[in-house]
Amino acid sequence: MAAPKNVPLGYEHVTDTRNGYGNGPGIISSSEELEVICGPLLNYLCMSYETEYAVWHGTVLLVTKPGQRQPKLELKFLGNTAGAGAQPDLCAEGDNVVVDGLKLYADPQKAFWRFSLKVPLNPDAEAKWQYTITNMKMLSEASKSPSREFYVPAANQSMRLMFHSCNGFSVGTDVEFWSGPVLWNNVLETHAKRPFHVMIGGGDQIYNDSIRVDGPLKPWTKITSPRRRREYPFDNEMRKACDDYYFENYTRWYRTEPFATANSQIPQINIWDDHDIIDGFGSYTDHFMQCPVFRGIGGVSFKYYCLFQHHTAPPKSTFTTDAPATMKAGADGTTGADSRQLKDTYVYTETADDRSWIVGKRPGPYVEERSRSLYMRLGARMAFCGIDARTERTRKQVNYPDTYDLIFQRLRTEFIAARGQIKHLILLLGVPIAYPRLAWLENILASPIIAPIKLLHKRFGVAGGFFNSFDGSVDLLDDLDDHYTSRHHKKERRELIKRLQGLAQEFSVRITILGGDVHLAAMGRFYSKTKYNITAEQDHRYMANVVSSAITNKPPPSAVANLLARRNKIHHLDHDTDETLLKLFDKQPGGNIKGATWNQCTMPSRNYATITEVVAGSVDNGMQQQQQPTMNGDISNNATNSLPVLNNEKDGLMTLAGGPRGKDGHSPLHKGEEGVGTKHPAADGVSAKSGMLGGLDISIQVEINNHSKGGETEGYGFSRGKVRWQGVLNIEANVYA
Repeated sequence: MAAPKNVPLGYEHVTDTRNGYGNGPGIISSSEELEVICGPLLNYLCMSYETEYAVWHGTVLLVTKPGQRQPKLELKFLGNTAGAGAQPDLCAEGDNVVVDGLKLYADPQKAFWRFSLKVPLNPDAEAKWQYTITNMKMLSEASKSPSREFYVPAANQSMRLMFHSCNGFSVGTDVEFWSGPVLWNNVLETHAKRPFHVMIGGGDQIYNDSIRVDGPLKPWTKITSPRRRREYPFDNEMRKACDDYYFENYTRWYRTEPFATANSQIPQINIWDDHDIIDGFGSYTDHFMQCPVFRGIGGVSFKYYCLFQHHTAPPKSTFTTDAPATMKAGADGTTGADSRQLKDTYVYTETADDRSWIVGKRPGPYVEERSRSLYMRLGARMAFCGIDARTERTRKQVNYPDTYDLIFQRLRTEFIAARGQIKHLILLLGVPIAYPRLAWLENILASPIIAPIKLLHKRFGVAGGFFNSFDGSVDLLDDLDDHYTSRHHKKERRELIKRLQGLAQEFSVRITILGGDVHLAAMGRFYSKTKYNITAEQDHRYMANVVSSAITNKPPPSAVANLLARRNKIHHLDHDTDETLLKLFDKQPGGNIKGATWNQCTMPSRNYATITEVVAGSVDNGMQQQQQPTMNGDISNNATNSLPVLNNEKDGLMTLAGGPRGKDGHSPLHKGEEGVGTKHPAADGVSAKSGMLGGLDISIQVEINNHSKGGETEGYGFSRGKVRWQGVLNIEANVYA
């Protein structure tokens, strides 16, 4: 079918002439039906701005039986959403185009196909699109429909976001007691009320930990001698068994409803964490992390992380101890290919790195690949950066210093190119960074008083659940060492925050940090000390950390959440910056007791978060428009410039006269933090009616009852105001205004 006549850049028809169906398994099926193992899965890739048009780029992934004919996808424009304004002038309703599938990988068991999509954005109307893969024969219980629908924002809109993490169950969890992944039902209900343009996976999109319990690592885990476990070879036979495990676990989970439906309709952005590999990967002792088994599963898990979560081709081969070419990484990753791994196998190689990636300069210490952090625009006034905090992680390091340099170089380049259009940066970290410190607990668990218990455990199995099955350390230590607030990461954490503050100051950008991992909800904040007498609106140090976890895994006991809340003191990052948690949770969700009634800081219940930009004429429920009232004296830039200013010589920025709203971090720091919780306008996760024009309405949707299959939630909302300071470069050269 012909492409829409008025589409400025056309669509991306990607055909790999080398597919030839002779690379890997040849065509062995003459059926017209396309046998689908898993998918379709929809990803958001980036936006491009060419001439006067903005273009949305995304991908669809399909996993099929091998040896089938090249699949095709039909992309159709369904019109703009109700009440979104006039019909788009770029294409007419019903126009469609056919996109060829690109084979990324194939072996005798499966084939991965990627469809690359380009969608023009209408100047002022959100649009609805449909993609259809005909003749699909689903080999699972996932939706049998050949068509899926998704939404893209108008060119003048920022994207509406959903954020989640810890989407799976830890080993030994009673899945039936927790009713499975039912919060995805609530996500889809919210999406139906007002569509999400993207969903951000903050790590642990899948839990692969059972590989050591009922998978191919079970015999290795049972070895009692740490030395023998460290020296155990990871040969091609074990690699193949682990490869089969990761593939089967991915396909099982990614076609589980309602998660599968969400994956096919809401474009994804993902960063991995330890459970995408195995629990605690990177945070065990260095001599143990260097063992062949950990290096081997690091490579295999990276392969399927690339395919399922990023829709990109994997390395040709992964680490084994019986193929010397795979055992050492070069600048580009694994240096050589193993002919046994490539037997009857096709790997697409003629491709450049994903344009959204920020690729590390050197391989990780335990994964023979370079890190892949992310940058992409999220519409008109928002940008996104996700830091890969797992590939380079060790017990004493989160990322290499040169990786941070690459990330901040990319951000500065993009912000300069945007010429002041970017007002908000959404930064994704695998774990929270504004979070209560537990150094005292780390000190106890790492102290000599644990040694006698450890000896009893080694000889007689005493306190078996207290120690991990890998290096014999206290099991909780790998979780604590994962945290930015760990004593090992204290300096790295402080330097990262100070660089973010400098970026915010320079480019007049408000930074909001997302973090998961901890299986509870919270809202942390960094802010300038009261001695500077700066309002939050003018405070480049004011950054919120939205902590949303877990959407599927069980929460910790209420005693743990209460302990963390008792540690919610005014912490001092440095001489300029304080930090603490916001008292967000004004009541228990649905009246069901989750934690102590006095604990308003940490919520031990499953949850996910939503983020919506507040603009004049923001839609209230996705179906109608209404003008929003102003709040907190919301004023235009012209009005701001007419107010008296004070010159803070130390920081080189301009600030409005008048100090912070609260006396310290336990008090609201600005209007958007007053009246937070269930009664805040942002609490429903749908509206953008707080009136904080130019800011963000944020909600955390908390599960009420884990025995309900509907996944009903109680919403807790707060708002972030827009930036009201001029960046240093604005003041000096006015080049970004």
